[in-house]
Amino acid sequence: MALQERVFSGVQPTGNLHLGNYLGAIKRFVELQGRYDCIYCVVDLHAITVWQEPAELPQAIREVTAAFLACGIDPTKHIVFNQSQVAEHAELAWIFNCIARLGWLNRMTQFKEKAGKDRENASVGLYAYPTLMAADILVYRATHVPVGEDQKQHLELSRDIAQKFNNDFARSIREHGYGEAFFPLPEPLISGEATRVMSLRDGTKKMSKSDASDYSRINLTDDADAIALKFRRAKTDPEPLPSEEAGLKNRPEADNLVGIYAALAGATRAGVLAEFGDAQFSTFKSALIDLAVAKLGPIGAEMKRLTHDPVAIDAVLADGAARARKLAGETMKAVKDVVGFVRA
Repeated sequence: MALQERVFSGVQPTGNLHLGNYLGAIKRFVELQGRYDCIYCVVDLHAITVWQEPAELPQAIREVTAAFLACGIDPTKHIVFNQSQVAEHAELAWIFNCIARLGWLNRMTQFKEKAGKDRENASVGLYAYPTLMAADILVYRATHVPVGEDQKQHLELSRDIAQKFNNDFARSIREHGYGEAFFPLPEPLISGEATRVMSLRDGTKKMSKSDASDYSRINLTDDADAIALKFRRAKTDPEPLPSEEAGLKNRPEADNLVGIYAALAGATRAGVLAEFGDAQFSTFKSALIDLAVAKLGPIGAEMKRLTHDPVAIDAVLADGAARARKLAGETMKAVKDVVGFVRA
């Protein structure tokens, strides 16, 4: 099976997509379309590692799909689908559960953070999340994955699983004519400003839909008035903006707003500070509001239009799932041969 460069990534349908989702993931998905064959997934199997209200989950799946489309992902040239429609994800995840080691999973910091002190009451799915993530990527033999800093550890585990599979089944891989290694070791794609967007109320915490205050985040569906109000109320410090990046050290709120401006403008922090250095936050926030409204306003409007046509969104997901199943099915046939299963 020939290996080609391919990108895979996904977004959980857990409601309230915000600026962090856009700058940290979806904006970069759009940019990668010109360089790679891309597969973008609404990872609903990952979503249910914690409780999701069944009556609300379909709408959340469609909202993420609408965000993909509204931001500029082309589902005719690339693949957009939801994970649960392609059974090979779960099938390969089980095989990877038998490849991965408990010690590897025990080192995953995100499980510790999400499970908290009551780890014994966390779902097995939450614990095994990284092996499913590895299956998501490797069932398409993807070579590149755009990830934020908080997902780098999971991608490293995916590489470990791929390497162990290749080593464990090296003889069988060769005997079945798949070369010296079957799975690629996927590379992370981490680039650009504001890959980790922080709360507007606390620059030391990641922007999150679960924050009790809606003023902590910019939702992708916020209108111009809401965007303006939230940025005006965003926490800052009393000092003017520095003229150099070193001046942002120990100023998390200032660093966050400068990073957001840079990411929206396609600039660097240094470039932003060259323009706004020594300015008061009131001046900088006005410019940031104008930029954010110009960039995010059309996305929010298009998302609202698309979500009012669920039949069209479901058609995009169904078409993407059919194309994804073809690729994933080829991988699983080969994996079953390599592992030694009897198949029809």
